[in-house]
Amino acid sequence: MHPPRMSAPSCIIPPLEQLVIRPHIVPLLPNFHGMESENPYAHIKEFEEVCNTFREGGASIDLMRLKLFPFTLKDKAKIWLNSLRPRSIRNWVDLQAEFLKKFFPTHRTNGLKRQISNFSAKENEKFHECWERYMKAINACPHHGFDTWLLVSYFYDGMSSSMKQILETMCGGDFMSKNPEEAMDFLSYVSEVSRGWDEPNSREKGKFPSQPTQNPKGGMYVLSEDMDMKLKWQQ
Repeated sequence: MHPPRMSAPSCIIPPLEQLVIRPHIVPLLPNFHGMESENPYAHIKEFEEVCNTFREGGASIDLMRLKLFPFTLKDKAKIWLNSLRPRSIRNWVDLQAEFLKKFFPTHRTNGLKRQISNFSAKENEKFHECWERYMKAINACPHHGFDTWLLVSYFYDGMSSSMKQILETMCGGDFMSKNPEEAMDFLSYVSEVSRGWDEPNSREKGKFPSQPTQNPKGGMYVLSEDMDMKLKWQQ
């Protein structure tokens, strides 16, 4: 005689609202295995996109996410979910918070934030390569908490002198007068139009049109030397 099979109580409190999950949705869900190389925020974003696409009429979107999310977890991630205290998850917000706390802990967040705040251009790196690498660092940590002006400042501070020269030439020397959103848009624009350019070191001296001979002027995106988190407002 074998003892009766007992199922461990679920960590999710069964919701009062009913939702019928259609079988064709489950294979379309992204998977998360709990590996260090996986990004939990990217997983949640992709998962929510699928849920929004197949949302059932009249059903709560959060209920749908709560019911479907366990199907996305595999291996270590599934073991983690099954190890949570029974009936400790009341809703999608609870489940999402526990998931991120486990797979995106504070030390990982701090490490990615340092990649943003200490960003610098590599030797001989093209402008668009530098910008794309910076945006990749930002997207890897969407909860970084930095204001837009700081994101602009960190990138500007990490640019090479030749990149700053290109930037000032492209905007007629008034980059520092742009508001944070305009500055981010302009950096993206310069990145796009510079794709076909040669690397700065491969050009002959003087080949950039209307190169400014003076150093880039100070402004709202130049951080003070004695305090990284302070603006230098100059007219």
